Amino acid sequence: MSSKSVQLPVVDSLAAVSQVADRFLTNLRFAPARDGCVPGPKEGSPLPLPMTMEEVNARGWDEVDVVFVTGDAYIDHPSFAMSILGRTLEAAGFRVAILSQPDWRNCEAWRRFGRPRLFFAISAGNMDSMINHYTANRKVRNDDAYSPGGKIGLRPDRATLSYCQRAREAYKGVPVIAGGVEASLRRLAHYDYWSDKVRRSILMDSKADLLAFGMGENTIVEMAQRLASGQSAKDLRDMRGLAFALGASEPVPEDALVLPSYEEVASDKQKFALATRMLHNETNPFNARRLVQQHGSQWVVVNPPQLPLSEAAMDCIYGLPYTRRPHPSYREPIPAFEMIKDSVTIMRGCFGGCTFCSITAHQGRVIQSRSQQSVINEIRTMTEDKSFKGTVSDIGGPTANMYQMRCTRPDVEAKCRRQSCVHPTICKLLGVDHQPVIELMRSARRVEGVKKVLVASGIRMDLARRSPEYIRELTRHHVGGHLKVAPEHVDPDVLYKMRKPASDDFEFFAREFESESTAAGKKQYLIPYYIASHPGSDLEAMINLAVFLKQNGYKPDQVQDFIPAPLDVATCMYYTGLDPFTMRPVFVARGLRDRKMQRALMQFFKSENYFEVRDALRAAGRTDLIGDGCDCLIPAAPPKQAILRRRREADARLRSEYVHAIQNPAAKDNNTDRVEGQLKKSSPQSNHRQRRNRSTKGYRPGRKGAN
Repeated sequence: MSSKSVQLPVVDSLAAVSQVADRFLTNLRFAPARDGCVPGPKEGSPLPLPMTMEEVNARGWDEVDVVFVTGDAYIDHPSFAMSILGRTLEAAGFRVAILSQPDWRNCEAWRRFGRPRLFFAISAGNMDSMINHYTANRKVRNDDAYSPGGKIGLRPDRATLSYCQRAREAYKGVPVIAGGVEASLRRLAHYDYWSDKVRRSILMDSKADLLAFGMGENTIVEMAQRLASGQSAKDLRDMRGLAFALGASEPVPEDALVLPSYEEVASDKQKFALATRMLHNETNPFNARRLVQQHGSQWVVVNPPQLPLSEAAMDCIYGLPYTRRPHPSYREPIPAFEMIKDSVTIMRGCFGGCTFCSITAHQGRVIQSRSQQSVINEIRTMTEDKSFKGTVSDIGGPTANMYQMRCTRPDVEAKCRRQSCVHPTICKLLGVDHQPVIELMRSARRVEGVKKVLVASGIRMDLARRSPEYIRELTRHHVGGHLKVAPEHVDPDVLYKMRKPASDDFEFFAREFESESTAAGKKQYLIPYYIASHPGSDLEAMINLAVFLKQNGYKPDQVQDFIPAPLDVATCMYYTGLDPFTMRPVFVARGLRDRKMQRALMQFFKSENYFEVRDALRAAGRTDLIGDGCDCLIPAAPPKQAILRRRREADARLRSEYVHAIQNPAAKDNNTDRVEGQLKKSSPQSNHRQRRNRSTKGYRPGRKGAN
């Protein structure tokens, strides 16, 4: 590999950046239209990308260029990455097939479309597969929102590893390129919450030729075009937005920033914190340097991120001919689609930089917005669908009121390494004008056939505070009775570690929301979201939050436990007990008992949480909050429901963990059964049933009559 530097563009204007960023998207097969860059006319409705060989043959193809492998059900809607990337490649003239939720136990599914001409594109899906599978308590989730019928078990743990391995087995020599959220967040050595250890870069375990991180439209089109021209996967190593592993004998790039090695971060928590800080300081695409990290005798190289897309490119991508439906082969509803089907994405990226959020690490800090006309065109398309009921369920993105907000000084933006544009204070160079999003909201609700346009995405309340007109417009026209907001906490130290605004921003927003709702003659409510067990949050902080909730009459129906996602700054705090930017100690609630108490405190009003809340208050020396006074969180005596729940849990533990019925070979009629945690003598009839149901063959998968 050449050791020359990846040359970043000279950033003298936003227009120059956009020209460089869009260079591989300018040749897409779009027909110019009056309203901007939208697909040219086509006969009939668009067809979904093929999922079977019959669909490939129906298109008259003799081979497929790219096979997308995904852990999600295939939904041809612009809210899903596989659909956007597939449609973008299709518009660039490539033949694309979708291999959705294949059986990973062998490689037969990977041979469904024959040998792909260019490469396999591998993704675990819209979520990291481990977060998709397990709760914060490491328990298996009961459903999967991205699978038909919400069924679990249709993708493996660490899906990227399995999918890459099967692609290798299916066809030797075909490039395997990993991407998606799971690959992005695991591109370097990272802490894995579910195994409670530092794992190697996913490149080392998956053996993928390349890893595409971040938003991938530009990346995947460039890869396809260069591979189609005869270049090899190694020739693509100069691309932005790619990571790759060097062979043991290949030279390390001389221009790269060297991170502490995998061996160092796995054994030294201070080195892990240092590596986290170095990585997050290199996320600005305009000044990011190439990173390298040693793994044994090999090196992982991470090139600078892709440049943000222009408005014109965003319009083109979201204006592609999507069917906006799941593939017709599905017979059961897909929960994620049911939630998102009538929503419209207006922007991507987030400059908030919250330490517990992966959006900045994946989508970037620079806001990339669509034009107003592009959004209105999509809404008009929705109204033509007979199943559309007239309500746009969401018009937003990662943060609904960051639409078209950018740094007002591109020359400064090109050099900035600030982690957040709004924390600890809003940067004076940040353009915070809400007028573009206000005009968009007004135009959207004027579209013929639209009855209601809701805003269900997150609201950055410190920004909204700058625009009373936005709060008024939002409250009076775009709330369907309830508005979800995410203050996350009230403790100043915890909020600082989260990079969230102070609690007075939420309190101001709540007052304005109530005032505007009353003025409009509407009964509307805020639904605040909070996080338990975030680094820095101890029992005292959670008790203060519980008191705040009681004083303000909030009773959260859903609460969120902190889940350490790979690569996040808060995850580094959780694993190391250090703030990587100050290297100061951070309190971490790691034990299950501590986490249960913090979660229970947010729902202190539920009788089933009584004993956990009481234990927490006693442990913190806040017994003044136990009693029958109006300021107390829980009564002095436990409610009946709490006692019954405790008995049921105790019985369940005894039945499943501690009582074992061991058969006595010498006994013939003295068999015993376990009933409610106690042993009692069984009847002759029950003995007969036990002898009749007893099997001497044991369990054999597939055997007739197997229990």
